[in-house]
Amino acid sequence: MHRNSNVQPRSNEDPYWKELEAAAIHSTAEVNLARLKRDMGDSDDLVIRPIRHPKSGNTAAAVVYIDGLSDSAAINLYIFDVLGTSLVSREDDPEWIGIQPNLEEAAKELLVGLGSIERVHQLGDLYRNLLSGEAVILIDGVSFAYRADIRKWKGREVTESTNQTSVRGPRESFTETLRVNTSLLRRKIKDPRLWLETIEIGRMTKTQVTIMYVNGLAKPAVITNVRTRLQAIDIDGVLDSGYLEELIEDAKYSLFPTVYNSELPDAVAAQLLEGKVAIVVDGTPNALVVPTELSVFFQSAEDYYQRAIYASLLRLLRFGTVFISLLFPSLYIAITTFHREMLPASLLFSLAAQREGVPFPAFVEALVMEVTFEILREAGLRMPRAIGQAVSVVGTLVIGQAAVEAGIVSAAMVIVVSITAISTFTLPSYSMSIPVRILRFAFMAAAATYGLFGIILGLFVLLLHLCSLRSFGEPFMAPLAPYNAAEMEDTIIRMPRWLSFKRPNTSLSGGSSRIRRRR
Repeated sequence: MHRNSNVQPRSNEDPYWKELEAAAIHSTAEVNLARLKRDMGDSDDLVIRPIRHPKSGNTAAAVVYIDGLSDSAAINLYIFDVLGTSLVSREDDPEWIGIQPNLEEAAKELLVGLGSIERVHQLGDLYRNLLSGEAVILIDGVSFAYRADIRKWKGREVTESTNQTSVRGPRESFTETLRVNTSLLRRKIKDPRLWLETIEIGRMTKTQVTIMYVNGLAKPAVITNVRTRLQAIDIDGVLDSGYLEELIEDAKYSLFPTVYNSELPDAVAAQLLEGKVAIVVDGTPNALVVPTELSVFFQSAEDYYQRAIYASLLRLLRFGTVFISLLFPSLYIAITTFHREMLPASLLFSLAAQREGVPFPAFVEALVMEVTFEILREAGLRMPRAIGQAVSVVGTLVIGQAAVEAGIVSAAMVIVVSITAISTFTLPSYSMSIPVRILRFAFMAAAATYGLFGIILGLFVLLLHLCSLRSFGEPFMAPLAPYNAAEMEDTIIRMPRWLSFKRPNTSLSGGSSRIRRRR
């Protein structure tokens, strides 16, 4: 099986980069520096530090780097001093001019201080290394350059997750730096079988994307599928993992995500141990995991850090709140419009009294309130954090109370919409709450048209659609469809740890024991 920890540039159709990749580094340092300045527009952050011949004044060598991406202290301490010393030390030699310094000896000395220095022969590789934060060493008289890996830029520290919070468990979350994220996963899985492959995607951004999997657990067909889909992407830039998620997912027109994303290293590490493949993108604090199942979006990392009975009850609560969020408004519309005989007489009279004077049918009431709440939710997310939450809460209370007093909606409808909205927030995955909120309107329309029959018909269509989805060749509804009793131990409820023996079938060693008891 192919594997490589180094960056693998994918074939690029951009004529500009094709020319650079085909061009060799010139043997004259001044020519290379002139080309660098011309191609980069003599940008202010392009730093060129030449070392000149003492007698002729020509450029003997030059250190080139991007200000803000490279470690300038390391350049001053190692590269510049070593090269300057190797050249200036022979200033008094009358035969010095025209004689090149011992490049191999200088490279070895640099290697001791920097730990990583390699030769570069093509301009495309030189530009790629330079723009990635590495320093490039050009020496006059040779048709190659040295690249030194001294990348150093400002990045966000590892902090607690703000979107996927938990009461018990690790607090750390991914950052925007690729190597920090892969190291967080390495800390979780200290096994040499955790393999990494890195490719570059984006004609202009050259974004590094790392594929991570546990060799022997992940299926080779899934790994090949992931690699093939990523290498087939031809796009100008990748600024977030969402770019890739949209391009590699199976059901491109489905509301439901078939790629799982998380900003928690422990959640991604747990998926890797189940035989999944993680995709880590430089510049984004979210990692993608494939293949995935529907049940994963209802599971929280905290479920595995507390007792099984507590986790199972909370998971059942989440499944229940999803049905409330999806169907509660539509059930209210169907019953109050078509099936009033299902309600007790006292409740029916109470609802009728509340609706007296309301000019709109139940469907219009629910639609107005749901749209209003979605507007307030979006406003609370986009406003400054200090006032966003207060505005969303106060706005909901004020508008709801005013709408009831004005006779536009009934008090019961406000209660239904409020319970529905609160139920949406119980989902651990934000990407799964969005399709639930969208489908809520479709079920409301079905209930207003056909009553309970429309709701049941919509559920059948939804179930058929979910059963037809696949994630990188694996059933999206597994282990419910196709049904696998052995894997139900961690789906709707979580069995105790000492009863969870088998890995899922998404793993190459599906069915093998994950717990080994000592004798």
